[in-house]
Amino acid sequence: FLGHVALGNEEWNPWEGDEKNELVASQQRYEANLKMIKSARSHLEQTRLRVQIWGKAAIGLYLWQHIFGGHLEPADATAQWREGSQKAGKTYFSFITGPSVVPGYFSVEAENVVLVLNGREKAKIAYAAQWLHYAQTLIQTHKIQRVAVVLLGNEQCKNEWIQPYLKRNGGFVNLLFVTYDYTLVNEEDIFQWPLGVATYRNFPVVEPSWSMLHDPRSYLCNFLGTVYKNSSRETLMEILKQDGLDKLCWIAAREQWQPQETNESFKNYQDALLQSDLTLCPVGINTECYRIYEACSYGSLPVIEDVMTPGDCGNSSMYHSAPLQLLKTMGAPFIFIKNWKELPAVLEKEKKMSLQEKIQRRKKLLEWYRNFKAWMRQKFINTLENSFLPSDKG
Repeated sequence: FLGHVALGNEEWNPWEGDEKNELVASQQRYEANLKMIKSARSHLEQTRLRVQIWGKAAIGLYLWQHIFGGHLEPADATAQWREGSQKAGKTYFSFITGPSVVPGYFSVEAENVVLVLNGREKAKIAYAAQWLHYAQTLIQTHKIQRVAVVLLGNEQCKNEWIQPYLKRNGGFVNLLFVTYDYTLVNEEDIFQWPLGVATYRNFPVVEPSWSMLHDPRSYLCNFLGTVYKNSSRETLMEILKQDGLDKLCWIAAREQWQPQETNESFKNYQDALLQSDLTLCPVGINTECYRIYEACSYGSLPVIEDVMTPGDCGNSSMYHSAPLQLLKTMGAPFIFIKNWKELPAVLEKEKKMSLQEKIQRRKKLLEWYRNFKAWMRQKFINTLENSFLPSDKG
């Protein structure tokens, strides 16, 4: 009997169940790995476009860090050379920027190039033209195939100089993304691009925090900036003083524009945005200004002087709501006023708002801004892919 038990024990394997489970588990692991490899392979296959972005204007940092949420190495903003990369859609993007990025002295790593240029004034245009000529040479020697340009346009939309470079006019530039309400925007090869924040002053990517949303703010509104003679900004200052509203708002006016911020003045400015429910945005040379986007970053609602400025900007064949067509089309939840005389009524209403209402408004603003950047990113990628990728229609 004992022998039988012993024999029985040999046949009986207490680990059998575990082995079966292990077999099933290893089979599942194998299948999961296979799936991962397949997905990685298809992921690689899906990357059908390689695009190198050459950031030769500060607006490139808004494109890469703010809209694309991309990183740069090294992190030091004063570095001679900075780079980053990101896969998005079917496209692998690499981005290079810094003073060391000079025509002929860096490796061109994609056959599709996005050139980010400054076309604001004569000296900048001459520099931008050098880059365009370099790109043209690369096309002629078959080093690259396609070029798009992101242009910090002239504040009065005097961008005629770029026209001969466009493919539609016999040039080689497939796509143009340009700031301000350029009348030639057609949503085919010319698109409006947001001005964004003042990256040239190292305005950061701001992550919304709990306190930014929920804390009471000390000021109804803020305006830190230059007050030009005989401008609507003078009117604004008078209106604020008349009603004693300047006591409720953080106002720091100066008579001369300073391109270089001191650390202290910049910190002041960021504090003002963070401590005010509203940010006043009077027109400058153009209606669109960095302040609009910077206020959004801190959940301070822009109050926009919604008037056209002198120059050649205006409605295009696609949009009829200039100024700020892009922001309006995207449903920006700002306060638009035609005249600063409307401001006292706006501020009266503001005084009556509960903190809860303000929190809701901040949430709405921050969410809108996040969606706006995501939408611009998607639109940029789709536009490049539609233009640069061969059509799948056979």
